[in-house]
Amino acid sequence: MSKSYFIVGANGQLGTALRQQYPQAQFADIGELDITNRESVESFDWSGIDVILNAAAFTNVDGAETSEGRLVCWNVNASAVSNLARVCLKHDMALLHISSDYVFDGTKVPHLEDEVFSPLSVYGASKAAGDAVVMTLDKHYILRTTWVIGEGKNFVRTMLGLAEKGVSPTVVSDQVGRLTFTSELVRAIDHLLTSGAPFGTYNVTNSGNVASWAEITRKIFELAGHSELTVTDISTADYFADKEGIAPRPLGSEMSLEKIQATGFTSRDWTDDLTEYLTKETA
Repeated sequence: MSKSYFIVGANGQLGTALRQQYPQAQFADIGELDITNRESVESFDWSGIDVILNAAAFTNVDGAETSEGRLVCWNVNASAVSNLARVCLKHDMALLHISSDYVFDGTKVPHLEDEVFSPLSVYGASKAAGDAVVMTLDKHYILRTTWVIGEGKNFVRTMLGLAEKGVSPTVVSDQVGRLTFTSELVRAIDHLLTSGAPFGTYNVTNSGNVASWAEITRKIFELAGHSELTVTDISTADYFADKEGIAPRPLGSEMSLEKIQATGFTSRDWTDDLTEYLTKETA
């Protein structure tokens, strides 16, 4: 029997991809459902829903370091998650929640699912708090991911835009990880929901060799036919040296994929998905 899904954060990069994957899934705009408002969540009609897919998050990492941003960040990434967890428990729904490598400080790589939280930033702390709430539910999936690329503004599109203007950029070279395309995230979500995989926390990124943002930029330029452009390496510390209000970043973002692959999931190499993505972007 097919399950009934409800997508929270349906208009974001991942939410858009989830709506394409599950066209029958329900979703609501903020006028109908404000997840940061406990009364709104508890009074909503959850009848017939089997799984809430929570793709909503405050992801402005630097904005979260401001006094105003901190409040919004915690409200969306922690308090709202608590509201969702409460109704999942009440109505016997499962909660699938998207997390981040920012819950760690980036020193123990590859990161395992049971690594102790060690966030460096307000954003990271709020995501760790959200994870801790979700973990109290028996019926939950947490997907911990990195460097998400989908529809909307993202790193690949930004670098492609610079290339089209003939700009040779300076890019951070000491943050290392893998891109995660929303197509890969959706494949992993669908696998977990339909394969009978045990509830719990799973790392989900594309597979392949880890790379820095600078190396990824070189790959983007190569695949997009802009090999004449150069990429200058810079450290994270130097890149942000003259900027204020910058959140600290974990330098090591490599996630171990062994757990989800042990359930029968075959991860796609990020360079393959990047090639497909750029083909569509430059068509």
